[in-house]
Amino acid sequence: PSRSRSSQRSTQAARTTDRVKAPAQAAPSGASTKARSGFAEAFSPAVIPEALNPFGAVIPPATGNQSDETLGAASTTDLRETLKASCRRTMPSQRRIGLTGGIASGKSSVGRWLSDHGIPVLDADRYARDALAPGSAGCRAVLERYGTAVASNAAQADKVELNRQALAEIVFSDSVERRWLEALVHPLVRQVFDAALHELERTPTVVLMIPLLYESGLENLCTEVWVVYCSPEQQQQRLIQRNGLSAQQADQRIEAQWPLARKCLLADQIIDNSGEPDAWQAQVLGLL
Repeated sequence: PSRSRSSQRSTQAARTTDRVKAPAQAAPSGASTKARSGFAEAFSPAVIPEALNPFGAVIPPATGNQSDETLGAASTTDLRETLKASCRRTMPSQRRIGLTGGIASGKSSVGRWLSDHGIPVLDADRYARDALAPGSAGCRAVLERYGTAVASNAAQADKVELNRQALAEIVFSDSVERRWLEALVHPLVRQVFDAALHELERTPTVVLMIPLLYESGLENLCTEVWVVYCSPEQQQQRLIQRNGLSAQQADQRIEAQWPLARKCLLADQIIDNSGEPDAWQAQVLGLL
């Protein structure tokens, strides 16, 4: 369902200045002791309007405690609106749709559908994989940190591939390691986005498909944001069926991102993917 701009302004306070550098942490046993940086633990608002959260209005914060920043967020609304307006003034006359959601919410399905309809889709997941390709600076940094625990067999050092499943087990079970990896990959992905957008600057509409759009602070690249929504229970079941994960592993991946209900508060459009498969297509078609 669409939401009015005035309604969005009243809820912009939920997205406050919580993307800050994480404090330095001790490296795990056997790992490099280089200084770390990254993104702060995300938290969710304690109460979500029932209209945006049909599965229950009360959502416990992901950290177990509501951040003090939320309590004073209302005072930041005017400043954030000013910054947003400034960003929009410098944005080219190009429609840039930020397509996001939660893991297994269905954003990739929406992205493929948009691509099939002739709209260029810039895929952050693909760029993130490329950033860790064999021989890349990102791959070397990961191998330096974790060593053979995340390396596949290869005869030459510049051809060593990462064992992505092993890497996922590390970062989804340790928030410090996840923030380290995000701090490594996100700037590399941003560089690719900037280059791709420059090449497509004369294209009327471009889609930026970014799972961690809000978490990584990339929403200012977009003129509007679409969030693909389903319930947390649906996310879990889809991950178990699609990826062969246990319920605990699925929950770790879900909790590594902002809750979908929180992203819905900030969205320009909410794409409902909680019903029948492909039922969202009529809604998306109406937004183009």
